[in-house]
Amino acid sequence: MSGPFVLAERESDVVWLTLNRPERLNAIHLELRDELWMQLELLRDDPSVRAAVFRGAGDRAFSAGADITEFGTAPSYIEARDARVRRDLWGLMASLDLPLIAAIQGFAYGAGLELSLYCDLRVASEDARFAIPEVTLGYIPSAGGTQTVPRHVASSEALRMATSGEPISAREAYDLGFVQRVVPREELDAAAREWAQALADRDPAALRAAKRAVRDGLDQPLEAGLALERRLAVVVAGS
Repeated sequence: MSGPFVLAERESDVVWLTLNRPERLNAIHLELRDELWMQLELLRDDPSVRAAVFRGAGDRAFSAGADITEFGTAPSYIEARDARVRRDLWGLMASLDLPLIAAIQGFAYGAGLELSLYCDLRVASEDARFAIPEVTLGYIPSAGGTQTVPRHVASSEALRMATSGEPISAREAYDLGFVQRVVPREELDAAAREWAQALADRDPAALRAAKRAVRDGLDQPLEAGLALERRLAVVVAGS
């Protein structure tokens, strides 16, 4: 299938980004990665966008992760490493102050799960499955899974997922804290749209500052985090 591999659609103040390789379970290859980078830059640079929703095309997957058919081949392996150096896709996504929502159906494996964890809100359909299976293929997560997963669930559960590679169900993901809501498949887009519109209706300066306070303060000592919160509160009050 030829591109585009990321479909962008705007609904009022909300942008929907759809990973568009359904025949490959929306696996992330170099071209999709490049297109996603471009769309993330547009989100970063457009202050009129109030929220963004990520989803996967087709019925079977949000994303099955990195496209393993590119692994270990030349020049793809070299190109992939170069792309990561020049375009830190996950670092860019993590730095966005814009609120992000993941609408997850089917497989969310490897980089697919990791992508969803860079979002702020996650709603899953009842058929969703989550895993970081890289160890079963002889490598480890490289899109942040060993760091993002234990920031959402207990370290013991993160270790179980990372070392076993076994998937968990949508209900387990909800119970562990991976997702904040589970809905029937036919209600997935509507649930994500409801969340996105609620966020878009908030004061954008306050919303972005609140996200930044939580994100940037998380790994700081409490005193430093509180100081960050006070600085951002002054900025929002002044705006």
